Amino acid sequence: MAVGQNIRTYFNGTWQDGDIPIIKSADHGAWLGTTVFDGARFFEGVTPDLEAHCARVNRSAATLMLQPTVSTSDMMSIVHEGLVAFGKDQAVYIRPMYWGIHGDATAIVPSQEETGFAICLEAIPMAQATATTTLTRTRFRRPVLEDAVVDAKAGCLYPNNARMLTEARSKGFGNALVADVIGNVAETATANVFMVKDGEIFTPVANGTFLSGITRARHISNMKAEGIAVHETVLTFDDFHAADEVFLSGNMSKVTPVTAFDETNYQVGPVTKRVREMYWDWAFSTN
Repeated sequence: MAVGQNIRTYFNGTWQDGDIPIIKSADHGAWLGTTVFDGARFFEGVTPDLEAHCARVNRSAATLMLQPTVSTSDMMSIVHEGLVAFGKDQAVYIRPMYWGIHGDATAIVPSQEETGFAICLEAIPMAQATATTTLTRTRFRRPVLEDAVVDAKAGCLYPNNARMLTEARSKGFGNALVADVIGNVAETATANVFMVKDGEIFTPVANGTFLSGITRARHISNMKAEGIAVHETVLTFDDFHAADEVFLSGNMSKVTPVTAFDETNYQVGPVTKRVREMYWDWAFSTN
């Protein structure tokens, strides 16, 4: 196997090169949306929180009434086996996924008897350390558990994210700061969000309308270990306009500073820079 692959796919018990077909037209996931996935990262030789991401995709599958079929430890072993074909200088996005194959007598409820499983490894560079984004408001909101499977990382949630992003981009911004069902800030269209005020950190409380991310939890743990005050609380859009710094937290880029929210501008401040440094320090000290 040549080092320097771009995409590898684990399917039916073996690693294969390329973006291979894995799902059939009659599979439940293809036409009724029973798909879940997770996203971990390999960069500079480390795979931070890989175990947590593999465990979460199994929880997400169960939430969508799918039967997870691969243990967390086995999934991690499969991922590491697949990563051997990539160069050490490549950054890789790690996507384990499940989908429904059969339905019950109504065709609506997925059958527990068989579940599709694959892992996609795709070479996607990490964002530059200097990368930033801007935010605006959107008319679209985060749903609640009674309306959608917000307690899973499910593919069916992402068209709503796409609507948010498209609206934000049409207004000249990079991302959207999104409200929950009652109008308080939940997260952005693609990531969890933090704000800094007078040296302390604030982030929307996980109220069941958005996925409280693994990287979000890691940042909170790192900051508390360094003695930085972190508050998970109800936050309004006015709170973000009054903030000193704002940054996003997500698996794809780990930390993304925000330089504007509508008419409010921010500097990439010392707290945001320190949060990024702490993440990299932690990643290389534990992997």
